[in-house]
Amino acid sequence: MAITPGMTADGRKVVPTSKALTKEERKVIFASSLGTVFEWYDFYLYGSLAAIIAKQFFIGDPTTTFIFALLAFAAGFIVRPFGALVFGRLGDMIGRKYTFLVTILIMGASTFLVGLLPSYAQIGIAAPIILVTLRILQGLALGGEYGGAATYVAEHAPEGKRGFFTSWIQTTATMGLFLSLLVILGVRTAMGEDEFQAWGWRIPFLVSVLLLGVSVWIRMSMNESPAFAKMKAEGKTSKAPLSEAFLKPKNAKIVLLALIGLTMGQAVVWYTGQFYALFFLTQTLKVDGATANILIAISLLLATPFFIFFGILSDKIGRKMIILGGCLIAAATYFPIFGALTHYANPQLEAALKNSPVVVIADTSTCNFQFDMTGTRVFTDSCDIATRMLTGASVSYTKQEAPPGTVARIKIGDKEFSSFEGTKTPDGLKFDAASKAKETAMKAEIGEAIKAAGYPAKADPEQINKPMVVLLLFILVLYVTMVYGPIAAMLVEMFPTRIRYTSMSLPYHIGNGWFGGLLPTTAFALVAFKGDIYYGLWYPIVVALITFVIGMLFVKETKDNDIYATD
Repeated sequence: MAITPGMTADGRKVVPTSKALTKEERKVIFASSLGTVFEWYDFYLYGSLAAIIAKQFFIGDPTTTFIFALLAFAAGFIVRPFGALVFGRLGDMIGRKYTFLVTILIMGASTFLVGLLPSYAQIGIAAPIILVTLRILQGLALGGEYGGAATYVAEHAPEGKRGFFTSWIQTTATMGLFLSLLVILGVRTAMGEDEFQAWGWRIPFLVSVLLLGVSVWIRMSMNESPAFAKMKAEGKTSKAPLSEAFLKPKNAKIVLLALIGLTMGQAVVWYTGQFYALFFLTQTLKVDGATANILIAISLLLATPFFIFFGILSDKIGRKMIILGGCLIAAATYFPIFGALTHYANPQLEAALKNSPVVVIADTSTCNFQFDMTGTRVFTDSCDIATRMLTGASVSYTKQEAPPGTVARIKIGDKEFSSFEGTKTPDGLKFDAASKAKETAMKAEIGEAIKAAGYPAKADPEQINKPMVVLLLFILVLYVTMVYGPIAAMLVEMFPTRIRYTSMSLPYHIGNGWFGGLLPTTAFALVAFKGDIYYGLWYPIVVALITFVIGMLFVKETKDNDIYATD
């Protein structure tokens, strides 16, 4: 076999004596990371512009159109594991380089085409159909992109530096966030709000073609990873990666352990530290969106170098204890940290929660757990309407049992308000006109009562202790860096070369796309069900603890594994 430059005679990567990254190594990391930048750039673009996109591509009242816009967004997450199967199989059969060149083309082209897509007013029902199709394509491509990037970088990394190399991929969420915020802010400022709403929102999607062009140009010049090249030269590539990865008991067990003992907990810590923290600030603590985004952005900037730190540390002491330690510390401290966020971001709300208790008097058998993964289910029981309304106003409450069949009532101080039994429209997507009118009137009454009880409609900007809020958010993101910084290297090291791409991609995308992606919906349902603004934290805490226990008992350390092994 011909010896590839940078490899020993047995096909192993030569460990450079210099600690500095070589030009080729920097090129590998940069080219691989651009796809993850795409992921987060698109994520923040679509999330930030969902309300505008809803008006452009869906019909109906604002609530219904926004729901469908979010469903189109969710479609990209739902299909991620299927993309992992499709492109993971190709990556293990034909190579890492060409597969994740295809994924970046699909992902980049889909993002660009969203910016060109005619509106519903121009082409009718074809507009939302095409939009959802593009979102599905993005999700499928993303399912293959991350696994390909992590595998490619790790298989290029010298022995003892895989954690360091792959940790650079993990920093790109911050890059995608700032890039999207910068582009949106720049275009909005230059054009004005009216023009931006009309058509300027397309520009951030269109400029993604620049990222695509640079990424494709660089990836075209890349070599295949040394591990795959060695395996291919020896004729040991897998002919059936899916069956080898998931039907052979030995490997299937490792895939399951990777999901339950690693990525499941990593995902909920990741989503809690960044996205649920933002949701909690804006929706629960009523901090204005601009301020909350700035505070989150500062914490991300401060914490991002720790992705690299924990990647390097994992090369020295191992990946397992850092990842599982992050899960355990996060689970142990979420309640006090989020309680402190309330104290420093909205002390008026903290005082109201303590001094002005609210009671929901209802037949508790009618109080449902309002979990709605699709965003299309309407809960019409009077108890559900009452608890959802209070949860949306960041009001904690207790429940008092009432006789069966009783219409729920809300007691605020010495005042009581009756809820109502809602009625849905024929399509089942929303309340009918009469129920909507009752809901609006009830919201107004409840709003006045909770305001009189001391519950603020918004956080007072003068009372926000910004340095302390940033410190608390920094700690939350620090947990993210612990669990996320070493995860790519560990997943790569758990599986043999011949089925690595397939095997590592599926547990990663089920963990992050499903367990992490379900966090906001599940947390809201828990809060509404219990009546405690912190109760939603039990979801990430329980999942993180399950991962800690399973990981400690059954997952083996991987940092010294031979990643050139084919079996």
